Amino acid sequence: MLHIRLICVGKLKERFYQDAFAEYQKRLKTFCTMETAELAETRLSDRPGEAEICAALRREAAQIEKQLLRDAKTVCLCVEGKQMTSEAFSRLLTGTAASGRPRINFVIGGSFGLAPEIKQQADYRLSMSEMTFPHHLARVMLAEQIYRGFQIAEGSRYHK
Repeated sequence: MLHIRLICVGKLKERFYQDAFAEYQKRLKTFCTMETAELAETRLSDRPGEAEICAALRREAAQIEKQLLRDAKTVCLCVEGKQMTSEAFSRLLTGTAASGRPRINFVIGGSFGLAPEIKQQADYRLSMSEMTFPHHLARVMLAEQIYRGFQIAEGSRYHK
């Protein structure tokens, strides 16, 4: 069974995000084990400069590094990543599940993204869209796509 760890910078505070994410967590229990590591987002000044942002991303990167499952595929969600279809995403999940290392990390950064060193060590950089979304919504969208990926693999009617 595939073991998934979502490593997310920032906590889901809004109830509607919590409820949506919880629904997909519940649905995924029959397909995989999924755990979430919520990391504290570094507080910045009201108008942070480049140096302050870079320092914050480095601090967050150190936290992320500690949470990564070892011997696992790592996928970073980032703007410069590649987009993929839901079918291709399904193949990524099922291929990882069938591999000798059925473990995968998904990393979602905070408001300013991820440090370059985290993105560089990823096996895959994934962009959900050319549009910009709140990183909390990205977590819900990722959970839905993971669920959809398993449904595609099963041939269910969920994915039309």
